[in-house]
Amino acid sequence: MIPARPLPRQAAARWQALWREAVRDPAELLGLLGLQTLATRISPAAMAQFPLRVPRGFVARMRHGDPGDPLLRQVLPLDDEDQVVPGFTLDAVGDGAARAGSGVIRKYRGRALLIATGSCAINCRYCFRRHFPYAEDTAARGQWAEAVEIIAADASIDEVILSGGDPLSLADGKLAELSDALKRVPHLRRLRIHTRLPVVLPERVDDGFIAWLRDLPWPVTVVLHANHANEFDDSVDAALARLRDAGVLLLNQAVLLKGVNDSVAALAELCERGHRAGVLPYYLHQLDRVSGAAHFEVTDAEALALHRDLAARLSGYLVPKLVREVAGDPGKRPLV
Repeated sequence: MIPARPLPRQAAARWQALWREAVRDPAELLGLLGLQTLATRISPAAMAQFPLRVPRGFVARMRHGDPGDPLLRQVLPLDDEDQVVPGFTLDAVGDGAARAGSGVIRKYRGRALLIATGSCAINCRYCFRRHFPYAEDTAARGQWAEAVEIIAADASIDEVILSGGDPLSLADGKLAELSDALKRVPHLRRLRIHTRLPVVLPERVDDGFIAWLRDLPWPVTVVLHANHANEFDDSVDAALARLRDAGVLLLNQAVLLKGVNDSVAALAELCERGHRAGVLPYYLHQLDRVSGAAHFEVTDAEALALHRDLAARLSGYLVPKLVREVAGDPGKRPLV
């Protein structure tokens, strides 16, 4: 009898290879942009707590020699993060209190959010889950069993939201494991995916992922996260076109960030650029007050003035809802 030879390991997808090549050293990032003088502003404490990670394709969209570049500002771990500011906490949106089980968060009626993974292709410095205990609490533990059991036991849940981390950092096979389990829940009507990958690593939207999407039995909404028009380029447009062709509804949620998009011009350009790529503005979030992100905060008075001027400038369908997430509220709290 000839022993069977082990099957060769499947080659990594291109997006996975590009992810592994992401810039993780602030000195390298600043060198690529000709901004070595900013090295004295890098915070070792911030790097230790929440390391730099940014795909090289996203770096290529940053302006060389511009220390105020809005894309760079979102990812560079500066000493501003070392400030201890009252009111800024480790769990800014009450995830801990809303935990319903392994990787399941229940805040709003009819919806369950799954922390599908703790991994992201990019580490955004304002991330409200930058202190989340991912190692202890993801839905993938136990092959999704506990998470799916919680959803199956509550017939009021008709929408599942895949979040993280970034759910699209999971390989297609892992996504299929999860969706196959969810297919056995008869009361599910919709699937929503919150992701930054089609923007920061558009190569993720490949043939395998599109095949997975087309196999899903529910209407799918993908909520992207772009904060500035410069995050879009031809590669992002192509990825979003593939998603639309697969029948996906594309929305964008942005965070109002000081020094990134806190002007009417920047916000209008973001909304219009996204719409050209087939994405409708959804939410403009006031900053979640997470420890380490206070330097990004825009006051409510400023936010309201910006939103008022934005509404006067753009067609209504291009104006996102200005909201804040407040722990314990039954939904996002409108500020207008």
